[in-house]
Amino acid sequence: MRERSSGLFLIPFAHVSFGHMAEQDPWRAQRKALGAFIRAQRQLANLSLRQLAELTNVSNPYLSQVERGLHEPSVRVLTSIARALNLSAETLLAQAGLLERAADGADHAAVKETEAAIRADPALTDAQKEALIGVYRSYVAKGPAPPEGADDIG
Repeated sequence: MRERSSGLFLIPFAHVSFGHMAEQDPWRAQRKALGAFIRAQRQLANLSLRQLAELTNVSNPYLSQVERGLHEPSVRVLTSIARALNLSAETLLAQAGLLERAADGADHAAVKETEAAIRADPALTDAQKEALIGVYRSYVAKGPAPPEGADDIG
């Protein structure tokens, strides 16, 4: 049903589709990558979604939506998830794009090169790539490893 007003056709609001807007959402890929990272870390920890929900005091359906990239979790939720998965909050916040990565002076070019190599590996699935990149970023965020033998006493 269209109404004509001064040469313009008015379409009732209920008939307007906004599906194309989701495709243009620049944060969609970031949310999906974060969700894949959280799912991979949860699976590495051998936790079910229900168990993670109990540990974080976040509802099971909401966590499921976060893992599927449908919601952008708050800092409180991310911190709770990090604690439950035994990750640093900084790692998860960086994965979410809320903190600068490798802010401790790590070689940004080397980090990008390593991540590009992981993404280009045809032997890995997308979920495996995201999980591996997440683990790699967590090590980079911790800073350089001590020299071998540095913790040896005498």
